[in-house]
Amino acid sequence: MRRAEVVLHPVRLRILQAFIGRRTLTVRDLAALLPDVPQATLYRHLGTLAAAEVLRVVEERRVRGAVERVFALPDASAELTGTDLEGATPEDHLRYFATFLATLQGEFARYLGRPGIDLMADGVGYRTSTVNLTDEEFLAFMTTLNKLVTEAAEKPPAPDRRRRVFARVVMPLSEQK
Repeated sequence: MRRAEVVLHPVRLRILQAFIGRRTLTVRDLAALLPDVPQATLYRHLGTLAAAEVLRVVEERRVRGAVERVFALPDASAELTGTDLEGATPEDHLRYFATFLATLQGEFARYLGRPGIDLMADGVGYRTSTVNLTDEEFLAFMTTLNKLVTEAAEKPPAPDRRRRVFARVVMPLSEQK
């Protein structure tokens, strides 16, 4: 299975998101963070992620006679590179993008299903911005944005911090004459 196929799966994307800002997680931890995902499904997808070396087993410990594995997300291992996407057809890319969007839509639906939501207080937003940049300006912009996102993602959970999904899609617009 291609690395892109491993990462770009709705449940596996949610598992990987759970690791952001956390050093390690067990299946029990993940089950608490993703209560709508059956434990057998978690085990299956963790196995797939570990086999593809997207996640790493960093510890095994005995818990009531069973072996509990502790998983870690190595730096940038969930990010897809040009090599990971090499050979993907336009149809593959459309399927990957649809999976990304469906995962994001599912996260939003789970948010909307909570009692007492307040979009403004929760900082919820979705918008599109069009920018006109040279390739060099765009590279500088993305470098700055990636640095800011990385710094925010590396902050560990804390009682006064809320986990938020920050998703971005970047693509050139069709040239309009």
